[in-house]
Amino acid sequence: MRLILDSSVLITAERQGQNARQTLAAVSGKAGNPDIAISVVTLIELAHGAVCADTSQRKEKRQRFIKELLTALPIGSRNLLRFVPDRSTARTRRRAFVFRSPIC
Repeated sequence: MRLILDSSVLITAERQGQNARQTLAAVSGKAGNPDIAISVVTLIELAHGAVCADTSQRKEKRQRFIKELLTALPIGSRNLLRFVPDRSTARTRRRAFVFRSPIC
């Protein structure tokens, strides 16, 4: 069985001071140890929250949470949303994963 986490679960855990590994362990235990994944939309929502943080401390905390989450949940090729131009170079590939929010 596979469980797809909603951003609200992760946001609540981060706000309560849990780190990503603690959150995943708690969810996994309660749900009977399924495979856990996140959608690309969830990742974008978390990144948007980090970009729009009102203090540098919150921004850093949220970025750490996201990095730890991505380390704990490797994203497979089917789950990864990316844009790489046809004539991509190493430079354009590096920039393809940058998230910038125009809304903040």
